Amino acid sequence: MFETRVLTTLDDLPRGQWDALFGGALEGFDYLRAIEAAGLAGFDWRYVLVHRDGRLVGAAPAFITDYRLETTFEGQGRRIAERVRSLAPGLMTPKLACLGSPGTETATVGFAPDLPQPDRAAVLTALIRAFEDDAARSGCVLTGVKDADHAQAELWSRATAAAGYSPVPGQPIADLPIDFSDLDAYLAGLSSGARRDMRRKLRSRSGVRVELRSSLGADLPRAMALYHQTLARASAQLETLTPAFFTEVASRMPGRAVFVLYYAGDDLLAFNLLLEDGEVLLDKFFCMEAERGRAHNLYFLSWFFNLERCLARGLKRYRSGQANLGDKVRLGSRLTPATMYFRHRNGLLNGALRALAPLVMGDPLEGLAA
Repeated sequence: MFETRVLTTLDDLPRGQWDALFGGALEGFDYLRAIEAAGLAGFDWRYVLVHRDGRLVGAAPAFITDYRLETTFEGQGRRIAERVRSLAPGLMTPKLACLGSPGTETATVGFAPDLPQPDRAAVLTALIRAFEDDAARSGCVLTGVKDADHAQAELWSRATAAAGYSPVPGQPIADLPIDFSDLDAYLAGLSSGARRDMRRKLRSRSGVRVELRSSLGADLPRAMALYHQTLARASAQLETLTPAFFTEVASRMPGRAVFVLYYAGDDLLAFNLLLEDGEVLLDKFFCMEAERGRAHNLYFLSWFFNLERCLARGLKRYRSGQANLGDKVRLGSRLTPATMYFRHRNGLLNGALRALAPLVMGDPLEGLAA
């Protein structure tokens, strides 16, 4: 009924065919092609296609990498995993094939718009089978799904369960509806404590110069230094971006990608990569020099700058990602759950991982207010 194909580059597929399945998603063909062209170390790219009667009806990106299992765990779970690594390092760095992309918010399956709902489960089943066959040929012992799209939660849950995958909670994604008329109305909706704190932090604006750019240009080396400082502070990161990533996004997504640069005097202290599509402002990366950036409250100034951009451009939603969730909830964001799935080709190890995961995975929602 279905024919499947796995590509190693999007250059082998017309842009329009891919984007027709994803409804013009911000992280569509151009963004994925920018990731592919960025030269990220340690990654091989896959694009899984499903055809029916010669017509493309389903697709999803995927990747292959050597994966350090402890990056998935939190707290005590990570300490246990690190001890296991000291005893069996090979076990803790399996070759992983994963549906989704290290650089996108969710793993989303694209479907032909006129594909009936009952057929979508069959398409996803065929897609997973083709993905697993390619993973086996590539020597991958672990397969997974990175942050399955919550809008497709039921579809992912059924298809992965039938294929023997186990679910684990991923980091939720923060969204803020732009349902207020101006910043005063927004602030009025916060708690009194948050409102006072934000008004105090906004006084830092007078000491900060903000520039809006279509590319990083001559500031790229300094921006990369800020990126690496920010990366060093992160608890876990799957990929390490390159200068080419930022130049590729800028060149491939004109009018949809913008850089916001924050200066104190002539010193660049932070930058923010934003993507937008007329409905959503997607905050991809905020990178900051820690000490001086905090002194100028740059994280919070960027938050308000982005809200002002949403208001000025009539955008309906500010999606700010999966980091700093406590601050984002305090600032009015709603959290959308994310689920990851995994399966080890070795049945015994798969059973052990399935039993171990609930014990060592931290609850990403623990300690966060609803």
